[in-house]
Amino acid sequence: MTDLLSLDGAAVAALFAKRAVSPVELLAATLARLDRDNPRVNALNIVDRDGALAAARASEQRWAKGAPLSPCDGLIATIKDNIMLAGFPNRRGSPTTDPAPVGEDAPAPARLKEAGCVILGKTTLPEYGWKGLCDSPLTGITRNPWKLSQTTGGSSGGAAAVAALGVGHFHLGTDGAGSIRIPSAFTGLVGLKPSFGRVPAAPASPFGVVAHLGPMARRVADAAAMLTILSRPDARDNLAWNTAPPDYRIGLDDGVAGLRIAFSPRLGFSGPIDPDVAAATAAAAEVFAGLGAHVEEASPDLGDPFWILDTLWKAGAAAATAAVPDSAHAQMDPGLVREFMAGRKLSATDYLKAFSARAGLAFTMAEFHRRYDLMLTPQMPTGAIEAGRDTPADGAYGQDWIGWSPFTWPFNLTQQPAASVPSGLTREGLPIGLQIVGPMRADALVLRAARAFESARPLPRLDAPRP
Repeated sequence: MTDLLSLDGAAVAALFAKRAVSPVELLAATLARLDRDNPRVNALNIVDRDGALAAARASEQRWAKGAPLSPCDGLIATIKDNIMLAGFPNRRGSPTTDPAPVGEDAPAPARLKEAGCVILGKTTLPEYGWKGLCDSPLTGITRNPWKLSQTTGGSSGGAAAVAALGVGHFHLGTDGAGSIRIPSAFTGLVGLKPSFGRVPAAPASPFGVVAHLGPMARRVADAAAMLTILSRPDARDNLAWNTAPPDYRIGLDDGVAGLRIAFSPRLGFSGPIDPDVAAATAAAAEVFAGLGAHVEEASPDLGDPFWILDTLWKAGAAAATAAVPDSAHAQMDPGLVREFMAGRKLSATDYLKAFSARAGLAFTMAEFHRRYDLMLTPQMPTGAIEAGRDTPADGAYGQDWIGWSPFTWPFNLTQQPAASVPSGLTREGLPIGLQIVGPMRADALVLRAARAFESARPLPRLDAPRP
């Protein structure tokens, strides 16, 4: 029989419906792989075996009666450990956080449970999700299954590691400056930062209007199914759309013929780009042309908006850590301490100036998308860097981690949907990601384009970590 963990969610659900496989059997296979591989990658810091088994048994009974809660009933999900999951602590990668369990689910885990999904546990992240890596004082280093000496990226790095290994179909990440797309690129996944407000969040993120929640998965179809679930309304978030979402699986295979697509090989970035990344991104643009899209090289004029992100991000770090006493700073990631101490020096005027400038960038991109339906860029300028470092050892991108992630954060500022999809491998065998950016609220179109590319250029998948 085909390995259950190699199948997409729809194929597994079809087996459930025929009673050829049960959710309990899927969970057993998933736990076996987790037990084998998690000690090597360090991706889940909380595993809810008893709760997952109870949920899988309940799902099994529903399928036996022909009454699943949704087409995804019984599929396995993980939750990033900065999102509330009832009965478990919300540690955020920090020894300074409360180890007591929280009393309620945040909107996204609540929606997954309502759909009958089996929650396996919580995944690792850097302290307070502050950087695009995945190491923290609380949980240590999370490693990339494609090469254990390398980082998964972050901050949704634990989610990326288990997703890459086929441990579950649905993985919930957050993205305030690239935290879904960076690890997706580094581990060969599909990761979508949806339009801001598409997925309700509560409590509100201290990082404010740049903070998104979204799906990470091995396949576009699973990301689309997960987004459909996550996007259901929740009154706790008054910034969310809170309208009934479409089924993002519908039209997923409609292709890209006739679309106007801009290819931006640098997006104004003047730093080094790995030749393998540049070649893979250019080849991806040719694939889209071959699929019938009208592709031309073009870039929006975004100027130098880093100060906007830097202001909002440092202010968010200060807000996120406001309750941490000064005496606890020695226990924390020194980079995070520098970040929030700088944030404490910002004024309300500084914040509002950055907030207002962000809106101007969004308008620039809205005008750009009057000419182009989508835009393609590299997702990251390099393959996965060494684990345990904030920046590459050669110093090519400076001393700030954001220096090697120039393609991610602009679209947090503009709030539009952006997805990472695998586009090839470096000469060292590490995944390369392609970024597909769409206009605000065009999440379905971004997923459709990602699916078209995935179908044309599938990437090999892992079933065990590589040395």
